[in-house]
Amino acid sequence: MARGNQRDLARQKNLKKQQEANKGSKKEGDPKKRMESDAEILRQKQAAANARKEAELLEKLKLEKSRR
Repeated sequence: MARGNQRDLARQKNLKKQQEANKGSKKEGDPKKRMESDAEILRQKQAAANARKEAELLEKLKLEKSRR
């Protein structure tokens, strides 16, 4: 058992490092407003994805029609 308290010191150091890393990632403001804004962003992303899929489908149909 030559390690002594090295393991405990390493755990404390790692815990402090993780807490520092998590400190900056916290979101500011009211949680309800944040949830609403996040939901709106997701709705916009979904609408854009749906539009892209629809455009791809139309392009695919045009290609099939031109082959006939």
